[in-house]
Amino acid sequence: MASYNKNKITTTIKAEALALGFSACGISKPVLLREQETYFQKWIENGYHADMSYMNKNIEKRCNPFILEPSVQSIVSLLLNYYTEKAQPENTYKIAKYAWGNDYHDVIKEKSIKLLAIIKEKTGANAHFFVDTAPVFERFWAQQSGLGWIGKNTNLISKKFGSYVFISELFLDVELDYDFSETNQCGNCTKCIDACPAGALEAPFLLNANKCISYLTIENKNEIPHFLKGKLQNQIFGCDICQNVCPMNKTKVSHCEEKFIPCKEFFQLNKNDFENLTEEQFKKLFYKTPVTRAKYTGLMRNIRFASEV
Repeated sequence: MASYNKNKITTTIKAEALALGFSACGISKPVLLREQETYFQKWIENGYHADMSYMNKNIEKRCNPFILEPSVQSIVSLLLNYYTEKAQPENTYKIAKYAWGNDYHDVIKEKSIKLLAIIKEKTGANAHFFVDTAPVFERFWAQQSGLGWIGKNTNLISKKFGSYVFISELFLDVELDYDFSETNQCGNCTKCIDACPAGALEAPFLLNANKCISYLTIENKNEIPHFLKGKLQNQIFGCDICQNVCPMNKTKVSHCEEKFIPCKEFFQLNKNDFENLTEEQFKKLFYKTPVTRAKYTGLMRNIRFASEV
């Protein structure tokens, strides 16, 4: 654009993002991530990514936003709260909160497409959006945009919404007003590390996916390792244990996204219901949810393993 009002465009984008239902919006300056590249390379070399081979690809793209989008001048980070006070019955198998409703990729994509159109119409700026499917360090950019900090459990933690948030980014070709990065506020707290039954958090900010219940019940296509026997604590798809104990997740605001609300039958499922789940019931209960990623066979594998205490 030949000329533009940087402050006005910044204010417009943030206001429109919130109007579309995003929970928070922050903006950071795109830079090369040399320090993050070194750390990530070492993490990969140590095999902490388990069988997630895609993480070993496009590392240069992850650390250089200008490869993904050469014209990028601003990175807009967006949060979408998915926290809810609702809970499954105490003595049943657990599904991570993020997977209770419609797949977040679809929900965020719909909002992002609308936001892109509004940005183009009102400002003339061009943008591309990324929702957990491109080689982007989402949590880093969200922290740089002032939306939270990366906790010792490696999740982004928002002061307002806690860690139950989805993250997406817009890469814009105009310079905007940048926000100040958020400082880490975990202090001496190690509740997440202490609570992990599998010992996947081997040190503050260090996650070993080979031990992570979330990875082993979702992305893992093999049998669940024997060392986890009796340690799943009823988690059969994903895991919220390190989030549940985080002090920053106490007294947070519940989301108001209709598409994240599960069907009423979901809260009625007991262990016996899960153990005798048919493929037809699986399709009906978890249609459009992230649980379908594990497929029926994967979920039943997890249930069998969790039941063998």
